[in-house]
Amino acid sequence: MLQKASILVIFLWVFQSCAVQRNSVVPIGYKLVWSDEFEKGTKPNPKFWGYENGFVRNEELQWYQSENANIHDGKLIISGKKESVKNHQYKPESSNWRENREFAEYTSASINTNGKFDFQFGILEVKAKIDTSMGMWPAIWTLGIKKGWPSNGEIDVMEYYLVDQKPAILANAAWKGEKAYVSWDSEKIPFSKFLEKDPKWADKFHIWKMDWTKDDIKIYLDNELLNTIELSKTQNPDGFNPFHQPHYILLNLAIGGNGGDPSKTAFPRKYEVEYVRVYQKK
Repeated sequence: MLQKASILVIFLWVFQSCAVQRNSVVPIGYKLVWSDEFEKGTKPNPKFWGYENGFVRNEELQWYQSENANIHDGKLIISGKKESVKNHQYKPESSNWRENREFAEYTSASINTNGKFDFQFGILEVKAKIDTSMGMWPAIWTLGIKKGWPSNGEIDVMEYYLVDQKPAILANAAWKGEKAYVSWDSEKIPFSKFLEKDPKWADKFHIWKMDWTKDDIKIYLDNELLNTIELSKTQNPDGFNPFHQPHYILLNLAIGGNGGDPSKTAFPRKYEVEYVRVYQKK
């Protein structure tokens, strides 16, 4: 009887330990206001997420579609695939890149919380494993709910792509410029820096965090501060500060563009997200 009781105690301890690993510690003075743990169903929760469709931005190669975003083993899996898709907006005479391509040669997914969840100030935390293969451009980012881009403000908690033809991890913010169309506050950290610390870095999950107050935005990767954006410097020419309004969350895997040439990359690829959490002060 004592032996069985001991086994039960050990089992409960292991179970609780796993639960603690899954559930992060709530920052002192904050409360969890929204999260998706991707533990239910086979598709992203429609109460939380919507999809982008077709050719969307940056003259990237992928065709965004809902089929490429799925839930498996407690994770969101965004799949990049090499497959041909007919462009239903095809117009051979058009000068618009979204219309003059008859086919897309790659597919992927981009999901967002626009119209379903947004927040102003707080901590956004995302645990993810990114695909660092040539041609991949994964991202965790936010956009303001008012005004068009870039006047609405963009926060790139994570981007991975080529900078001067070398892989880099980026932490950025963008808004409407005074002289140039877009103003950027960007940090580009060579990916080699992370590989020097851990050659198997790309095979592991990592935690990206944005700590956003009325004064600044701090972006972290595994508790290392990557960039601090001072919000006293981010006003649009009309005086509107796009980082003093609610933002919604986007998760996507782009292919091509800044990500480089994917033609020699083996497909399918995948970008995995274990959870997305938002904390705000009590």
